Amino acid sequence: MTASVLKKYFITGLLIWVPLVITAWVLSLIVRSMDQSLLLLPQAMHPEHLLGMYIPGLGALLTLLVVFLTGLVTTNIVGQKLVSFWEGVLARIPVVKSIYYSVKQVSDTLFSGNGVAFRKVLLVRYPHPEAWSVAFQTGHPARDVADMLPEEHVGVFIPTTPSPVNGFFFFVKKQDVIELDMNVDEALKYIVSMGVVAPPMRNPGGRVENQ
Repeated sequence: MTASVLKKYFITGLLIWVPLVITAWVLSLIVRSMDQSLLLLPQAMHPEHLLGMYIPGLGALLTLLVVFLTGLVTTNIVGQKLVSFWEGVLARIPVVKSIYYSVKQVSDTLFSGNGVAFRKVLLVRYPHPEAWSVAFQTGHPARDVADMLPEEHVGVFIPTTPSPVNGFFFFVKKQDVIELDMNVDEALKYIVSMGVVAPPMRNPGGRVENQ
């Protein structure tokens, strides 16, 4: 068996195992993080105490159940009053108030169906005028910022590769950005893969074409 054939088999094996291992690792981190919600239960109700062993995912199920029940409860009048009361308590704590309402505004913007935050994928010139980067439009400048700018600008978030959770926030001229015909999921895959996983081609009607 020649060296080139051995190399081919080895690379083929890597192509199978690397995505599986990384996927399992990421899922394990997510599940273990969500399992921390079990710490909120009394010690006597922990699975290790009741069953004598750790079962991955029970905390994740508990977290999902709590989130679902929270949404179910807060959709009625009583639940909304409880939320208003709780936010009123937090509003009286100086440091907590700043952190809570900043995070709340961001989450309300990201998870609501309204607005333009992270709805548009753009091309912007970064890190120098001859280079282009994929970015997400986050909105428009605040009034104080917009009044200081001579032309219309938009706020953009430029994620880093291969970890898109970090990045840079800039205001750029609206006339200098190019809006791309791809959704956020496709753009994230494109960024994480460092350009290897290209978005599908679309015809003028918006339908996906086979590459």
